[in-house]
Amino acid sequence: MKKIASIITCTGILVFAALSASAQTYKLEKTIALPGEGGYDYAFIDQTNHVLYASHGTAVNVVDLKTETVIGTISDMKGVHGIAVVNELNRGFISDGKGNAVVAFDTKTLKTIKAIPITGTDADGIIYDPFSKKIFAFEGDAHAVVIVDPVELKQVGKIDLGGGPEFAVSDGMGLVYNNLEDKSSLNVIDSKVMKVIKTYPLTPCGGPTGLAFDQANNRLFTVCRENKGMSVLDASTGEVIQTLPIGAGVDAVIYDAANKLVIASNGDGTASIFKQDSADSYSALQTLTTQNRAKTMAMDMSTHKLYFPVADFQKGTRTAIAGSFKLLVYSLQ
Repeated sequence: MKKIASIITCTGILVFAALSASAQTYKLEKTIALPGEGGYDYAFIDQTNHVLYASHGTAVNVVDLKTETVIGTISDMKGVHGIAVVNELNRGFISDGKGNAVVAFDTKTLKTIKAIPITGTDADGIIYDPFSKKIFAFEGDAHAVVIVDPVELKQVGKIDLGGGPEFAVSDGMGLVYNNLEDKSSLNVIDSKVMKVIKTYPLTPCGGPTGLAFDQANNRLFTVCRENKGMSVLDASTGEVIQTLPIGAGVDAVIYDAANKLVIASNGDGTASIFKQDSADSYSALQTLTTQNRAKTMAMDMSTHKLYFPVADFQKGTRTAIAGSFKLLVYSLQ
């Protein structure tokens, strides 16, 4: 009897521990004030160096995540959007949409190296593809992606996309995926031959923005504004496996492989968090309260903290309050 009781007690402890672990949720830890004024868009984390870059009007704010302090600003641009980093070159790249340029900077000194002129207009999302070792800058108005050589610091190609691109991801093995917001579809780009080889319809998704990739399971996560949904796709076939409800005004989505979480940041002041039960099954875990217009985010994969850039706004207006730009920092507890 004592043995049975002991087994029951141990089992109960294990079950409680498992439930406690699964019940972890994100909570606000702190805010980090960021200097300057202007609108905001992408946030990007250089995971190797634990540095966060937040686009901010005509500048990029730079935060050391080891100390969570501002360490500099990359400025004097015309209208910045995304950031990408090539660590082997100690170079970063910023899409300056209003300047029709990709701006290269030194990641050690944060000094501008060169404003690289590019063809087309409205450079927005930007990524580094480690397979081709090229920078891909996606142009919303031009419906194209410009290819930049990060060593030569010049444009070396351009691909017509057939629609207005939003976020993009690389699988690191020769394929780049990007959402077409106005077409509600997703392109597959072969970075070996630099052309679109497939286009997947995203129905029931409408107006896709953010995109994330689960490399181990070959799954894509696309988030969509029109139907307020997150769709899970088989990256090989484009099949939509599951669509889950999210908040309004979504922009970004992140996949945390270690914790099996998928997180969508919504402009309505929430983040929708899902648990990956299996490659093809997902369940709602938490609706995190953030702040109105905190529509983009980045995750430090070493600490699993979430960082949301946002400003305070005058009540009932789209006018930001001066000096209010900041990062909301959430930790898993």
